Amino acid sequence: MRQPYLAIISLLILTGCVVGPDYRRPDYPTPPQFRGETAETPMAPVSLGELAWWQVFEDEQLQELIRTALTENYDLRIAVARVFQARAQLIGTRANQFPFVDANADAIYNRVAGDRPPLTRQETFQPIGSLDLSFELDLWGRLRRATESAWADLLASEEARRTVVTTLVSDVATAYFQLRELDLELEIARRTLESRRTALQLVQAREKAGVASLLEVRQAETLLYTAAAIIPTLERRIAQTENLISVLIGCNPTAIPRGRPLLQQLALPVVPPGLPSSLLERRPDIRQAEQQLISANAQIGVARALLFPQVALTGSGGVGAIGVDGTFFGPQGLFAIGPLLTAPIFNSGQLRANVAATEAQQQAALWRYLQSIQLAFREVSDALVEYRKQREFRIQQEALTETWQDALRLANERYEGGVTSFLEALDTERELFSAELTLAQAQLAERVAIVRLYRALGGGWQMESAPMQSPLQVHAAGAKQRALQR
Repeated sequence: MRQPYLAIISLLILTGCVVGPDYRRPDYPTPPQFRGETAETPMAPVSLGELAWWQVFEDEQLQELIRTALTENYDLRIAVARVFQARAQLIGTRANQFPFVDANADAIYNRVAGDRPPLTRQETFQPIGSLDLSFELDLWGRLRRATESAWADLLASEEARRTVVTTLVSDVATAYFQLRELDLELEIARRTLESRRTALQLVQAREKAGVASLLEVRQAETLLYTAAAIIPTLERRIAQTENLISVLIGCNPTAIPRGRPLLQQLALPVVPPGLPSSLLERRPDIRQAEQQLISANAQIGVARALLFPQVALTGSGGVGAIGVDGTFFGPQGLFAIGPLLTAPIFNSGQLRANVAATEAQQQAALWRYLQSIQLAFREVSDALVEYRKQREFRIQQEALTETWQDALRLANERYEGGVTSFLEALDTERELFSAELTLAQAQLAERVAIVRLYRALGGGWQMESAPMQSPLQVHAAGAKQRALQR
């Protein structure tokens, strides 16, 4: 009698199929190059996005801040907890593909008392121990599709964690560069304040000697107070930026140690964007959207499998005994096994509506995936244009600042020689101060544009393991290797 059951079960297992569509990556037309690249864009063996963050940001103090942030930041801790949650859900979902065995133990005591026939006093005691088996035969692949979906959810949570890492690295670097730029502005303001204090003393001496007028003294005082008024604002912004960095690295507001000055940050020989097609494999947000699409695609198979009959194998085996009025009979054996069939007959279209809902969710996931690719290309293009234009602006601002420096020198010589009034030197010095501050801001904007490009290219999520060469060392090694080959 057991052989027909075993033959039927083996046949069902071997002939089981998987319903629902198999995943295929959607096609997306990738451009031959990023919009914003020019003929002057340097070629390099690797893309900027392929470099690890400790290769791009070579400031030792900045590297230490990033390491602290990757350990203590709460957003990243939340993302890691979600990875653990998805991993546990995967284990729980996959467990449904295997048999469940439960142990049961009963010790039932009954006492029936009576004083009239046919009721008589009787006591029974029946201890039983058994093992119960339950195993669903995955004939239509419902459990396998559910496991596929849970596995994709786990990978999506891991890519979400990498996205948080990329964002965190770029945020810490941007805030640190802003801090160093504010330090530079404060240095310029204090230097200008000292220069104007010296100029005021000179004008006051000339006024006492009858060479200069009281109006010139007031004009020199105006310059002095203007520079002095900027310093508290810069100090406030510096403290607030330090508080921002403190939160990013997961600690209470505190002072942030400095490393290299702003002009020594991001000393990259080239800023290559790489091939557009590689962006799909490198950006974690695109990979997260694809894993979410895979999960939604597998859920269609789960929903469709519910339209078909479900077969489960149940069984039980155990031993027991029975005692009647103090007399035991046993031991007794128990064994039972057989299939359990469940087939949907009438459910008012609920199962088919569930299939339609999962198909709509899959379509939404598809559009989100394609949209993430489109947004990625836009971000890279925006960053390329921003970097190129900010670099051009910085070059022009450097030339303008040098011109105003020379103009101030000439104006002071003309004023000291009595050729012109103090008003000309005053206006020139005011324009130079403004140009120096604008130059510092332009130098910051150029470096922030590189950080944004690095993030847009999908860089920054690489884990730090072994020390790697810097970009300068990489290119130097490549040039040496080519020379040896020649």
